[in-house]
Amino acid sequence: MNWFELAPTVSAAFLASLVECVEAATILLAVGVVRGWRPALAGLAVGLLALAALVLALGPALARLPEQALQLFVGLLLLLFGMRWLRKAMLRGAGIIPLHDEDAIFRSETANLRLARAGERWGMDPAAFVAAFKAVLLEGVEVAFLVLAVAAGSPALIMPAAIGALAAAVLVAVVALAVHKPLAQVPENTLKFTVGVLISAFGIFWTGEGLGIAWPGHDLALLAIVAAVLLVALLGTRLAAGKEARA
Repeated sequence: MNWFELAPTVSAAFLASLVECVEAATILLAVGVVRGWRPALAGLAVGLLALAALVLALGPALARLPEQALQLFVGLLLLLFGMRWLRKAMLRGAGIIPLHDEDAIFRSETANLRLARAGERWGMDPAAFVAAFKAVLLEGVEVAFLVLAVAAGSPALIMPAAIGALAAAVLVAVVALAVHKPLAQVPENTLKFTVGVLISAFGIFWTGEGLGIAWPGHDLALLAIVAAVLLVALLGTRLAAGKEARA
């Protein structure tokens, strides 16, 4: 399997994970700044352990499903997941709903943490620990699902997809620690738009595989599907922006 075949899977896993990791990092920074880094890091560690257990349990379970049924199931889920991201990114791009603001989220989280009751239990701040744990678990579940889903058609793709997700997590962690503030400058809506296109294309591809469609060029057909979804999404965003301007 060469890089040309791996690129769509690795790119989708990396970009999707990048978005989710930025959102988790914002909450972890808020916890660390307001309530201390001990509960933030403890919540991060326990959240990662829970995610590892989930992946270890879910991976073999998915592998036992018939290949065609698995492709159809995962394809439909990816299509629904990708279209949800793409729809929001298109509406934000058209100016219909406001852009995602990491600075505002950071301010909101820090305000909530300051209002939360202070105290310790077993040498740990419960409110801070739970906030960090929930951020890692909730965002991480989406990452784990995406890694398993984009690689569902071939066990050989799971490791490249996982490497793409891990690279995104490491990149976000390094940058967040270096700047010590929310990553508000990340073009999140552009990332979500790109991820929405990629995930929707994967969903169409795997759904077709599950329905027994013989794609021309097989894996290469994925590139054509990506281009078609991108074209439709750009056109839809432009039409929506024009309608909003006339309203």
